[in-house]
Amino acid sequence: MSQSTTPSLYAAREPIFPRRVSGKFRTLKWAIMAVTLGIYYLTPWIRWDRGPELPDQAVLVDMAGRRFFFFWIEIWPHEFYFVAGLLIMAGLGLFLFTSALGRVWCGYACPQTVWTDLFILTERWVEGDRNARVRLWNAPWSLNKARLRLTKWAIWLAIGVATGGAWVFYFADAPTLLRELVAGQAHPVAYGTVLTLTATTFLFGGFFREQICIYACPWPRIQSAMMDEETITIGYRDWRGEPRGKASKARAAAGQPPAFRAQEAALASGAVTFAGVEPVAAGVAAAPRLVGDCVDCMACVNVCPMGIDIRNGQQMECITCGLCIDACDEVMDKLGRERGLIDYFTLKDEQVERAGGKAKKIWRHILRPRTILYTGLWSLVGVGLIVALFIRPAIEVDVSPVRNPLYITLSDGTIRNAYDLRIRNKHGEERRFSLSYSAEADLDVAVEGAENGIITVPADQTGDARVYVEASPGSTAAEAGRTDLRLWITDLADAERASVDTLFNGKAD
Repeated sequence: MSQSTTPSLYAAREPIFPRRVSGKFRTLKWAIMAVTLGIYYLTPWIRWDRGPELPDQAVLVDMAGRRFFFFWIEIWPHEFYFVAGLLIMAGLGLFLFTSALGRVWCGYACPQTVWTDLFILTERWVEGDRNARVRLWNAPWSLNKARLRLTKWAIWLAIGVATGGAWVFYFADAPTLLRELVAGQAHPVAYGTVLTLTATTFLFGGFFREQICIYACPWPRIQSAMMDEETITIGYRDWRGEPRGKASKARAAAGQPPAFRAQEAALASGAVTFAGVEPVAAGVAAAPRLVGDCVDCMACVNVCPMGIDIRNGQQMECITCGLCIDACDEVMDKLGRERGLIDYFTLKDEQVERAGGKAKKIWRHILRPRTILYTGLWSLVGVGLIVALFIRPAIEVDVSPVRNPLYITLSDGTIRNAYDLRIRNKHGEERRFSLSYSAEADLDVAVEGAENGIITVPADQTGDARVYVEASPGSTAAEAGRTDLRLWITDLADAERASVDTLFNGKAD
């Protein structure tokens, strides 16, 4: 009795060993990697005077005070809409760049891509270029293989530690925290965070490189909704490259009769198209096309960090990093052929070129209704945040009436209401505030424990005060149910004022 075998849905990872390549896109990736890593590692060390109460750090996430500092900008908990606005701008920006230029974020600026490039660079320094790494991978374990692997892993681990260490420096004074980490005196949360980020950087950048992009990241599946036939992305001009052949065959084709060379010129210029073998324009004898520009050297595959063959068409795994373009252009230069067999272009341009037409200018692909809409929305949110940032006050006040009881009657018949007042001082120095009121009735205002009714609030902090508002016996406010009341605070340093509206509860309430 035979048993059917259920096929496994698991596919083991095939290791990828990208070959070193040089060119304009590789240079661009090096530059972006240097800038992004420099910003990440160095930003916590930029100093900024924040007064005596806070670390002198330009970018700081103050978890204890529930605030975020970015140079001269300070975001308080109730101003989270600034963070929400930035996240919306980031999303719209991602939509904009993807609809215009494909997955340029993934190929050039995504943290997974940046750290993977750094890890591959380390791997190449230690173990050599592609062929050497392939040989080492297939070789049996030896002292030399163990030495190279341990050296590579040690450097990866150091990069991971630096990554986790840089992250925790954003949440405390960087020089102080560094001394505490080295001395073993830092908070366990700091060590736990560094350990977690070290492990994830080590594993994601070293062992799970392309799996993160293919399986863990949702963007490859979302990007198809952002792209259309006008999106500039990487593609292979198969009408020019096919059928593939070795360079020796291409050189042999150069010695063919004029009729054959005329056909080749017609095909190369786009005067005709083909699928396998097709005749050419009228007046040229029909002849099979022996070889296209692609010499099947596999250079585009060998440099791809995702291990795909772009000649098979656009694929979900492609991060449009441009390295295959550099590799192909290098081969075309050696063969004396025109660059651009693999290039950035649009599907519409490919169809036009195949028919012998001329591709549109890049700016005409970028400036179209979809990208203009995204740009407009992105700009609208950005302008709104800037306006909100500049019009927000430097002092704010909130009030909470004490509800139990609503009021009390003193021995002489005076009606008293109590309020909890909160003053936010967003200045970098201590400020003193006086309290006053405006209402359609005569009231008395007093601050509990404050000399002369002056409330002192430390720099970049919230000050609390208990305020009593009283109405004399028989007065309008005392006899009425509710009286509108506005409390004012005045900064004694620069006379800036802020107010908050509330109610005074009388006996008729």
